[in-house]
Amino acid sequence: MRIKQDHSRFRQIVRGQIKENLRKYISQGELVSRKGKDKISIPLPQIEIPRFRYGTKNAGGMGQGDGDIGESVGSGGDPNQPGQGQGAGEMPGEHAIEVEVDLGDLAEILGEELELPRIEPRGEKQISVEKDKYSGIRTVGPESLRHFKRTYRQALKRQIASGLYSGRNPVIIPIREDKRYRSWKTTTVPQSNAVIIYMMDVSGSMGDEQKEIVRIESFWIDTWLRSQYNGIESRYIIHDATAREVDAHTFFHTRESGGTMISSAYRLCQRIVEEEYPVDQWNIYPFHFSDGDNWSQDDTARCMSILREFMLPKSNVFCYGQVESPYGSGQFLKDLQQEFPEDERLILSEIQDKDAIVQSIKEFLGKGK
Repeated sequence: MRIKQDHSRFRQIVRGQIKENLRKYISQGELVSRKGKDKISIPLPQIEIPRFRYGTKNAGGMGQGDGDIGESVGSGGDPNQPGQGQGAGEMPGEHAIEVEVDLGDLAEILGEELELPRIEPRGEKQISVEKDKYSGIRTVGPESLRHFKRTYRQALKRQIASGLYSGRNPVIIPIREDKRYRSWKTTTVPQSNAVIIYMMDVSGSMGDEQKEIVRIESFWIDTWLRSQYNGIESRYIIHDATAREVDAHTFFHTRESGGTMISSAYRLCQRIVEEEYPVDQWNIYPFHFSDGDNWSQDDTARCMSILREFMLPKSNVFCYGQVESPYGSGQFLKDLQQEFPEDERLILSEIQDKDAIVQSIKEFLGKGK
């Protein structure tokens, strides 16, 4: 019981440390590279317990031997010249431990810290899945499903009733009639599903810093949405003058150059949704990140048409994040604001630097859609 209390207390301490440092973790991207399948490593300071350390007897040192008033007790060097290095040291530095935390717990902390509302799946976007549930006991079945406790209990009852049980030699030997097996039934349960489609401009004006911002923000968006849905998929599209679908690693590490035609990404996104994600079964979340440059106003007009006729009606929300770049004009955000001035299906966010990631996440996810 004491161990459980200590473990609970430790979890509370870890949770408090994460909440206290969450904004730093987000802005610095400190956790993204530490992600496992279902857990993540959190670096926490390690507190050393004070203890006495005994020196060698009569070895000299501070507090031993003669000395004059005002004499420096430093280990050499001019006392009037502070800051001189003493070479390699032997004392330990600051230590840190890494604690594994479930991504679900991390998402809960994120929701509390940013005051994110729970997401309500749009309409009836649920698919039915079959699930086996062990709900009873049978007298026949495969050995892999044998219920040990029930079998033991039945054998014990039989031996006691027949007078075969001996307290001095309490050996219980089940026979065929004693064996009990788990039984199951298949039920159909609704399961909410969602797909996140990330699109990113990889033209020459999007540098490493801009891509790092997208990588960090995408991690936290994924973490929150996965806590809201039983099943979720992520798809990745990169574009310059043309668009193509890639895996996650390529999405975050591609370096390309050339012009920008945003409509190429929107057309590919539309085709993926039409072919693979029926809107009556899936919650759809497109996210587009760019520095706001586009090739021409004609292509911008094509983007607005795709958004108006397909993407906005089919999506829970369409999120556009404009990452500030010294080479980008930022015009596309202004065009979206002008074309869709009060459309709640479109969420816009300006991301000036890493410190703005927290606010951007809140803007994207704060409406609970």
